[in-house]
Amino acid sequence: MPSLDVTASSIELTRQLCDIESVSGDEKAVADAIEAALAGAAHLEVVRDGDAIVARTNLGRAQRVVIAGHIDTVPLNDNLPTRFETVDDVEVLWGRGTVDMKAGSAVHLKLAVELTEPSVDVTWVWYDHEEVADALNGLGRLVRNRPELLTGDLAILGEPTDNGIEGGCNGNLRVALTTRGQRAHSARAWMGSNAIHKAGAILQTLAAFQPEDVEVDGLVYKEGLNAVGVTGGVAGNVIPDECVVTVNFRFAPSRSPEQAVEYVRALFPGVELEVLDLAAGARPGFDSAMSQELLAAVGGEPRAKFGWTDVARFSALGVPAINYGPGDPTLAHKDDERVPVAQIPEFERGLRAWLTRG
Repeated sequence: MPSLDVTASSIELTRQLCDIESVSGDEKAVADAIEAALAGAAHLEVVRDGDAIVARTNLGRAQRVVIAGHIDTVPLNDNLPTRFETVDDVEVLWGRGTVDMKAGSAVHLKLAVELTEPSVDVTWVWYDHEEVADALNGLGRLVRNRPELLTGDLAILGEPTDNGIEGGCNGNLRVALTTRGQRAHSARAWMGSNAIHKAGAILQTLAAFQPEDVEVDGLVYKEGLNAVGVTGGVAGNVIPDECVVTVNFRFAPSRSPEQAVEYVRALFPGVELEVLDLAAGARPGFDSAMSQELLAAVGGEPRAKFGWTDVARFSALGVPAINYGPGDPTLAHKDDERVPVAQIPEFERGLRAWLTRG
């Protein structure tokens, strides 16, 4: 079984964690290694749910923080094992998972073992199946099976943020807009009704759409409404009787999921609309003393998270949640995924300082 040396530097531990292959659906080996690394930590209560590992301190502190990160990656493409490189005069650790998001998860593991007397109680979570269908998500499974393990005053998700603090996240809505027509031979098109032509009005509305910048609790979120797929037609000589335009709406967390659906419905009156996917966003989470103390410890100005992340699961539980982790999020899933080496101990210092504050 692969093993992890938690006494090694956070840089070396990141490399060890990344080199245990754990494409979504194949997380058992890395989960086993994390569980084994935690086995000697007497200050932690360790619970396993499938390939998700939860480790909790129970020190009777007045506050509790939940610190979580996923342990799966997208598929490999000749980008393991990891290696050190120099890119634009910056030393980086190159390889799958270095950004998304094993550098953060490795630091979490090191601190979980080393910090026997943190200033707050801590729930550490390493979970599976984040990169695939929502129904498989390990954090979502914990929400359903063991929500009591995820309660706290603040949650921190180790999503890559270049070690900045990103609050909340946008919501995500995907709908199918369907136009109907009548089939006919294309040589006698006047005898039918072309559903694809009717979809032109939908595309014109989308092309003219001006996305809004929405301020929520002091952070500005960018919304977006875009066609992401068009299907229609049955043969090269048949007038199509159906056309489906798939539309994705990334909405600010000030909107509820229901409000997002009604907003899109109002843009396309009279058009048949089916909701395919819908996930609530999360507000920034900076209205608590704990989050303000974290901001002070890390430094810099908080930013809005434009994509959807699992902070929304914590927000739905009533736990304010933020994103904070090493790595450039624009390099996630890329074949040249890489994290600046210096960012890993920097992230460790920031999180350690906050968890051991007086």
